[in-house]
Amino acid sequence: MADATAQQGPSNFTIEHIYLKDCSFESPLSPEIFSSQVSPPEASVDIQTHVNGVEGRPESREVILSVTIEAKSDERSLFMCEVHLAGLVNLTNDTEDALNRVVGIHVPEILFPYVRQTISDLVTRGGFMPVLLQPIDFHAIYEQHANGGEATLNS
Repeated sequence: MADATAQQGPSNFTIEHIYLKDCSFESPLSPEIFSSQVSPPEASVDIQTHVNGVEGRPESREVILSVTIEAKSDERSLFMCEVHLAGLVNLTNDTEDALNRVVGIHVPEILFPYVRQTISDLVTRGGFMPVLLQPIDFHAIYEQHANGGEATLNS
């Protein structure tokens, strides 16, 4: 006997909109930081996802991929860049597990290149070298979280 997921077929979802929900860039030591000698920066990256229901649309979810980068040199903050990029997703014909996989894996995978480009643009416009975020395996992180492990995207 086939399981319920196989009987219902593959996940069906559409991305209705991808949009910038919020962003900020701060460089507290500008312009002095550009004329002083600094050691190579160290960056911390925090990545989170949030899923919100959409009022009046039970088949829709807003999935927000939030990325915060803070670069420091010699314990001084060079910059902080924060981007919240969202996708409005329509979900159909799925089990709860399949829906969770869509909003926990597939949608963040689709949003990630947009977030990466937005961060690179903001950091460059702030006068710094572009930041290129490395690819993230959202599937592995989802599975780790689903199996009771501490899933984290912090680095």
